[in-house]
Amino acid sequence: MPTDHRPMHVLMVLESAFPANRGGGAESQVRTLAKAMRSRHQRVTVLTPLTPLGPQQRVSRVDGVPVVRLPYPRVRLLGGPWLWLRTAAFLWSRRHRYGVWHVHIAHYLGAVCALLGPWFQVPVVVKVSGWWELDRGTLAEHSSPLARLAYRSLLRVDAWQSISQRIAGALRSRGVPASRIAPIPNAVDTARFSTLRRSTSNLGARFVFVGRLVPEKGLETLIDAFALLLRDYPDAYLRVVGVGPLLAALRQQTQVHGIAQHVEFAGHRDDVEIMLSDADFGVLPSHIEGLSNTLLECMASGLPMLASRVSGSEDIVRDDVNGWLFEPGDCDGLVHALRAASALTPDARNAMGERARDSVERHAGLDSVLDRLMCLYRTGAVSELPVTATPNRSA
Repeated sequence: MPTDHRPMHVLMVLESAFPANRGGGAESQVRTLAKAMRSRHQRVTVLTPLTPLGPQQRVSRVDGVPVVRLPYPRVRLLGGPWLWLRTAAFLWSRRHRYGVWHVHIAHYLGAVCALLGPWFQVPVVVKVSGWWELDRGTLAEHSSPLARLAYRSLLRVDAWQSISQRIAGALRSRGVPASRIAPIPNAVDTARFSTLRRSTSNLGARFVFVGRLVPEKGLETLIDAFALLLRDYPDAYLRVVGVGPLLAALRQQTQVHGIAQHVEFAGHRDDVEIMLSDADFGVLPSHIEGLSNTLLECMASGLPMLASRVSGSEDIVRDDVNGWLFEPGDCDGLVHALRAASALTPDARNAMGERARDSVERHAGLDSVLDRLMCLYRTGAVSELPVTATPNRSA
C-alpha cells in the first residue's frame, strides 16, 4: 500500500442504494466518511448498483462526492452475475485510478473486489457492517455454495474493518487472521451534535428511539416494558422516530396497554438532532446490531443510553456510568433500566449524559476514525494503526 501522505483517491463500494431512502446504517456511514474525507482534501468515489428503490441517475453527486450506479437486469438468476461482471469491468477500466477499494458490506461485490484487487495491485479493505453478514450472508457458518465461494474470495483481502469486539471475535472464528482485522468502529460526527441545547421539562423522563420499525429492533419489548414503567412513573413519555412494517402493530400494542397518550410515533424525520434535543434518554432494544449509528448519535448528543447487550453497544455503554445494558428481549431488564433512568435527578442525568458524550467521542469520534482509516489505506498494516482510548469502565 502507499506510504506517502499525498491525497488519495478512495473507491467506496456499497451493495445498496446510495443515498439511502430514509436511512440505512452502512449508507449513512459511507456518506459521513466520504464527506469528511473530502474536507481533508482526499478524493472519494462511491460505486453502487442502480437499484429500484434508490436514485435512478447512473452518475450523480452527493455532498460533492461522485456516485456511479451500475445498471443490471432485474431478472432472477441473471441480475446478480450481470452486476458482478459490470463491477469487474468498471474496476478493470479504472484499475489505475484508485489508491484503495473500501468495501462497506462484505457480500458479493466485495468478493469481486477481493478477486481482482491482487491482480490489479490495488489494496482492498472490507468492512463487516452488521451481524447480518455473519449470520445470514457470505460469512454465515451454514451458507449456500455460492456464498461459500464468495467467502473464500473475501479471505484474500488486505484488511477487514471490524466495528465491534464481537464482530472481531466472529471473524477470527471463521478463519480470518487476527493480523488482518482492523478494530475501527463506525464514526460519528460529534461536532454535529455539540451545539445542541437540551430542552427542559417539568414532567417525567423523556425517552427516544430512532430507527426502522422492524422485528430485529425489539420494539415490542420496549412497548411492554414502557407500559410497566408507567405504573410507577406515570409522567414518562416515549417518542418512536422511524418508519417500517411494524408501525400499525406497535400502535395497536399501545392501545391494548392503554398507554397511547404516552407514546408518540413521529415517523421519519430528517431533523434527528431536534428529536434528540427534546429527550432525556436514548433507547435501543435491538436483538442484533453491528454498531448502531443511533447509539452513537444519541450519546454524541449527550443522552445516556439504555441499550441491549449486543454487538457494538456492549463496547461503549457502561452500567450506571453512561447508561444501562440489558439482555436482548429481556423485558424485566429493560424495565429495571427505565426505572433507574426515571429516578435520576436532573443533575445526575446531565452528568451521565456528559459521560456518554465523552465515551463516544473517544471511541468513535470522526477525526479518530478517519486517522485510523487513512493509516490503514496507506500502510495496509493493522499493527500500524494509532492507539485509541477505550471507554471508561468505571464511574
